[in-house]
Amino acid sequence: MTQQTLIIENGLAERHYWRDLWRYRELFLVLAWRDVSVRYKQTVIGLVWALIQPLLTMVVFTVIFGKIAKLPTEGVAPYALLVYAGLLPWQFFASSLSGASNSISGNANLIGKVYFPRLIVPTAAIVVSFVDFMISFVILIGLMLWYQFMPGWQILTLPLFVVMAFLASIGPGLWITSLNVKYRDFRYIIPFMVQFGLYVSPVGFSSGVVPEEWRLLYSLNPVVGVIDGFRWAILGGESRLYWPGFALSWALIVFFLWLGIKKFRQMEKSFADLI
Repeated sequence: MTQQTLIIENGLAERHYWRDLWRYRELFLVLAWRDVSVRYKQTVIGLVWALIQPLLTMVVFTVIFGKIAKLPTEGVAPYALLVYAGLLPWQFFASSLSGASNSISGNANLIGKVYFPRLIVPTAAIVVSFVDFMISFVILIGLMLWYQFMPGWQILTLPLFVVMAFLASIGPGLWITSLNVKYRDFRYIIPFMVQFGLYVSPVGFSSGVVPEEWRLLYSLNPVVGVIDGFRWAILGGESRLYWPGFALSWALIVFFLWLGIKKFRQMEKSFADLI
């Protein structure tokens, strides 16, 4: 009879976890497709709302900040384009944050029955936000045609800023997800945080209106760099990147991504008991 030796190696389980993320990639696709189909299957309002909501928000912000407050745009770009170029990444960030935060509790039956890396669940939930983002992008194309605005070569860098927006949302999203599982009343705080963030982020106005001595401090909000990057990519030469703040935003995104994964992994083993 052959004896088998069990070798316990420090950190082996951690490496297996990240390897399992790839092994369970089909589950990720199944969960992502399920969330998208539930949102849009046999419904019109889901698709229409993804178009109407950003359009109405853009109109309101354009009237308030552009017409009433008379804040400047960037270059000669129409103010509506300025607003919508900032609204696209913000809505992607906000909906990703909200979707990820409720994903674990929404899949309680699945998590309590089978093993898989729980990191798959909130990440798959963000796919719905990306689909909404792609639908809303159609309005941006329509606005460019309406205003006869031709983007520059910078539009080719837009996928980079989409990845930046994804990373900016997944880090805080994982952290809030773990808190939401342990403290159920935390779900009431999330809508307030999202609403508050809308007004402290440069969505309805250009971050260029912030005084120079405050811009680096203002960039402690990592979404500022994401929005500025989108505007630079979409508006081209009409927009300017504030490079110190942009670098700070990347540093904060990486930090919150590390922190979110760390906190999520610390609480992951107790999810099945808490939900």
